[in-house]
Amino acid sequence: MQAVPQLSNIRQVSDGWIKKYVLAYTMPDGSTYEYESASRKSLDAYRAELEGNAAGRACAADAVCIVPQTATGELLLIREFRYPLNSWCIAFPAGLMEPGEDLATCVDRELREETGYALRTDADADAPALDPLPQAGYSSTGLTDETVHVVFAQVEKVADAQPEPAEFIEPFLLPIADVPRFLAENETPIGIRAQLVLEAFARRR
Repeated sequence: MQAVPQLSNIRQVSDGWIKKYVLAYTMPDGSTYEYESASRKSLDAYRAELEGNAAGRACAADAVCIVPQTATGELLLIREFRYPLNSWCIAFPAGLMEPGEDLATCVDRELREETGYALRTDADADAPALDPLPQAGYSSTGLTDETVHVVFAQVEKVADAQPEPAEFIEPFLLPIADVPRFLAENETPIGIRAQLVLEAFARRR
């Protein structure tokens, strides 16, 4: 296997909800190289995670991304105002996991908050209410260590949405049969996860 850079030091250069780090590496030829990254984790937690990654240990998910589907064959998406974009963005419901929170609880909480939907109570083995991918994936490996667990879910409307005061979210239903047309005609910015999942649905037809 090819020799890879070895992490020699981690330096935190800014604090806040999102922290900036400089990672110092020793390259295979003995030279040094620095790389900037962003994380929500503290310095100690980030260091432990990077050491665990190097040792091949799986890391816990930081967030969930939910692909909700109704009993009538519609996908539940959201239009959300995203501050880093200064724009509305098409996405699937998503959110950060609370410390110690299990996947089902987090999914149900985020669905209720952002859309007013919840996991279906009448789901069966052929279409389980909660169907997560086998492992969490990284959201942007060139920038951050954030991991996201993508979960397919069977949902039903139960109440009005209850977003946080600073969240501006408009849930909407998209019939699966209309996904190709939606992708062809949409002009609103779209998150890459939503784009890829919708494209997969479009190509199944």
